[in-house]
Amino acid sequence: MKIGCPKEIKPQEFRVGMTPNAAQEAISHGHKVVIETMAGTGSGFDDAAYVAAGATIVQTAEEVFATADMIVKVKEPQAIERKMLREDQILFTYLHLAPDPDQTHDLLASGCTAIAYETVTDRAGGLPLLAPMSEVAGKLAPQVGSWTLQKANGGRGVLMGGVPGVGPAQIVVIGGGVVGTHAARVAAGMGADVTVLDRSLARMRYLDDVFGGVFKTSYASAGNTSELIAQADMVIGAVLVPGAAAPKLVSRAQLSIMKPGAAIVDVAIDQGGCFETSHATTHQDPIYEVDGIMHYCVANMPGAVARTSTIALGNATMPFLLALADKGWKQACRDDEHLMNGLNVHAGQLTYYAVGKALGIDVVSPQLVIKG
Repeated sequence: MKIGCPKEIKPQEFRVGMTPNAAQEAISHGHKVVIETMAGTGSGFDDAAYVAAGATIVQTAEEVFATADMIVKVKEPQAIERKMLREDQILFTYLHLAPDPDQTHDLLASGCTAIAYETVTDRAGGLPLLAPMSEVAGKLAPQVGSWTLQKANGGRGVLMGGVPGVGPAQIVVIGGGVVGTHAARVAAGMGADVTVLDRSLARMRYLDDVFGGVFKTSYASAGNTSELIAQADMVIGAVLVPGAAAPKLVSRAQLSIMKPGAAIVDVAIDQGGCFETSHATTHQDPIYEVDGIMHYCVANMPGAVARTSTIALGNATMPFLLALADKGWKQACRDDEHLMNGLNVHAGQLTYYAVGKALGIDVVSPQLVIKG
């Protein structure tokens, strides 16, 4: 199989879909790898590293899309890239289709087979290709939130850890999953007073057992949420419903009870965001203000630490990439129901229920598709 990796073109996206190590591994399995020139530069991988791994460097994305059987990326294909996709071509990347009808309709029209990193599962019920970036985004959230809190950026002017005689920042993390746990650990490590809200008693017991004393937990009822965000200097949204649009957990009306200059960091923005007032921003222009509350809603947060993110993502995707290349997508999905859960689009049909529900599009069972 010929595997193609174009350079990412989303603003300030410095990650790359394949590392030189991934390229070398695929080539050792008998496949060909085509990389767009300078695709890895933002992550610290120059063209020479790919050539040394055995890959072929081409000058344009058009050459990659025109010749590759499978396109491997990081972020969802942008409009210009979607026009280059074709029938019988595999697209393997993050998609986040539920809040993105334009992308969904373009992928359906292309006839391609699109497998989304964020809906591939594992035996433990986790999301192994989302987890590395969730870990990165969770650890970044308190860092970018503390920057947003600085007075020069419109924030309250509160230091995360305080100083002797001045208390620390009050941080509320909504969601105790992978993102929330890492966000809480880092925020607490910066000296903040942290509370994690979650609806799973089992998860809260786990967090208390493992991190007891590092941060607090509270049940995510409407009353508790309102009470805590009213006291918060920073609220981190870390809620995920796999493949679906994120639930709106804080309304615009609730901003009025928050402290002026408080910061919101919406890590769920890739799935539409979990605050009513959230809309996606970029690393170039990351924050905006609504009713006196500062919002940080960058849709590709891990791109800020591109090298760490690229290597972590490559480690996670490599076994699935090789399975798709070695067996073809249908057989790979037949052999692995967890990879099959990543199938979102095939030959003009939507195959992921949560996306269809969010966008009002009919869905075909992926089991039926892979039997064909």
